[in-house]
Amino acid sequence: MIHTKNLTKVYQAGSQVVQALKGVNLNVDKGEFVSIMGPSGSGKSTLMNIIGCLDSPTDGDYYLNDKSVSQLSDDELAGIRNKEIGFIFQSFNLLPRNSALNNVLLPTKYAGLDAKKSISVANEMLELVGLSDRTDHTPAELSGGQQQRVAIARALVNRPSIIFADEPTGNLDSKTGNDIMNLMRDLNKSGQTIIIITHEDNIASQSDRIIKIKDGLVEEDSKNE
Repeated sequence: MIHTKNLTKVYQAGSQVVQALKGVNLNVDKGEFVSIMGPSGSGKSTLMNIIGCLDSPTDGDYYLNDKSVSQLSDDELAGIRNKEIGFIFQSFNLLPRNSALNNVLLPTKYAGLDAKKSISVANEMLELVGLSDRTDHTPAELSGGQQQRVAIARALVNRPSIIFADEPTGNLDSKTGNDIMNLMRDLNKSGQTIIIITHEDNIASQSDRIIKIKDGLVEEDSKNE
C-alpha cells in the first residue's frame, strides 16, 4: 500500500539548509497497524506529511496503492488525500460552531459527494464511534474523548485506504486515551490500515509494528510480539 524509496526532504531555513529526510525506505501493507516514533527533529513529522500527501519529497519515490505520487502537483495531492487518506490530529481540529454531524460531513463536501448519501454515511460513522446520541452537539458540548471520536468519524467518512493519527491521545487523560486506542484497534481488526505518529511508548506498544526515525533515517523497524 505504501512504498518509499530513498525519500529525501531538504528545507531552506534562512541561510541554512536542513536535510529532514536522508533517504527513507519504507513499506506498509494493507491492514497494518503501525506506529512511527522519533524525538523532536528526527524527521517523523516530515515523513508523515509526505506519505500523507501533504507535502512532496525533494528526491526519491513514493508509491501509494501502486500509484506514483512523488511529483504530483498540490491540487493532485489534494485529490489523493480526499479519496485515500483520513487524518486524526492531537488538537481534534473541529469547527467550534458546527455540530458533530456537520464536522464529520466536511470531507464529503470537499470531495463533492452526494449530500443525502453523505449524511447517511456520516451518521453511520458517528454510530460506529459510539456517538449516535450526540450528532447535534457542538464541540463545546462534548468531552475531549468525544471530540476525538468525532474526529475519528470524520477521518473515516470518505472510507479512506489509510488513517493517519498524529499524537491522537496527546490531549486526553490516560483512561480516555486507552478508550481511543481500543477504538483504533477495533478499526484495524475490521481491516482499516492505521499509521500513528507518537512519542509515547505505551501508545506505540499497542500497534503491531514500530518504526523508529532518527536523524532523517529509519533507525529501527520491528514487529510487536
